[in-house]
Amino acid sequence: MSILVTIVAFLAVLVLVIIAHELGHFITAKLSKVRVEEVGLGLPPRLLSFKRGETVYSLNLIPLGGFCRMAGEEDPDVLGSLAGKGIKTRLLVLSAGSIMMLLLPLLLFPMAYMIPMERYLEGEGVQVMEVAQNSPAEEAGILPGDVIKSVDGEPIHNFDELKDIIDSNLGFEIGMLLLRDSTEVEVTLVPRPNPPQGEGPVGVELGPITETRAYPPWKAIPLGLGQYGRMLVQMKDALASTVRGEGELAIIGPVGIAQLTGEVVKRGAYDLIRFTAFLSMMLAIVNILPIPALDGGRILFVVIEAIRRGKRISPKRESLIHLIGFTILILVIGVVSYYDVMRIISGAGFIP
Repeated sequence: MSILVTIVAFLAVLVLVIIAHELGHFITAKLSKVRVEEVGLGLPPRLLSFKRGETVYSLNLIPLGGFCRMAGEEDPDVLGSLAGKGIKTRLLVLSAGSIMMLLLPLLLFPMAYMIPMERYLEGEGVQVMEVAQNSPAEEAGILPGDVIKSVDGEPIHNFDELKDIIDSNLGFEIGMLLLRDSTEVEVTLVPRPNPPQGEGPVGVELGPITETRAYPPWKAIPLGLGQYGRMLVQMKDALASTVRGEGELAIIGPVGIAQLTGEVVKRGAYDLIRFTAFLSMMLAIVNILPIPALDGGRILFVVIEAIRRGKRISPKRESLIHLIGFTILILVIGVVSYYDVMRIISGAGFIP
């Protein structure tokens, strides 16, 4: 996969997520009679721009973000200012970017099911990709392409279920029901307690079942919504595991995201759509955190104002806090990007 393809895919993913985010701010600001001074794709310096009504629309040089600059974001005395609106309106406008990024996958997943492409069939079993020589799987006659449907009568829906059953039967004979070219095949084998390194007890490399087809809208929409729900559950479980200290929190910057995008592109369009949806949802969560300079930091000031019954923190102090937060954020991105570059130089990747 060429560097050019990686860059194009990365920019396409990033632009889509940025547009969704800024569109959320823009629409809610306009509906709330907040004056939008400029909407920009990318970060300055400007490459080109045009003005329509009271708003400047710009395309900028640095393709690592975007912005929707509203009048008086901290100063209520500015004409048509955001800060001059009520607390509920400000909370809506400030949170709209993250809300749109959370909603974007609701559009992506159904669209993915309407387009002919190779995709996973979740919950349909586990597919054998490769069989190791002289392994229990080879001796039992298991072939690449076989789908493992059940073990000892227990239905297999995913890799974890298969692993649990095999690990609990090391050294004992088990029966497997396979699906081979629409024909059911039964085999028996004994999982090895001490297999050669990299082969596993059975001696197979497994992967998800895939299909290439397109669905009509009335089927694509519920399938897409189901995929969205599963991804929400996976993210919740991963975040809960990190909070409990049971999992690692991987922090990557723009360079790391670009590298990961390139690896995902190699696996096909469906994986790229899943990755775009995941990235959109994760950035929505990060953006809503109470960090100065991010939307969550601005929301925090509105919440503090509500708790103090309308008593504001001075615009100058709030602006200074956001400036400091932005400076720290840039420094953190710089440090993370350094480690991302070092990882690329060392030849390490994200996807095995």
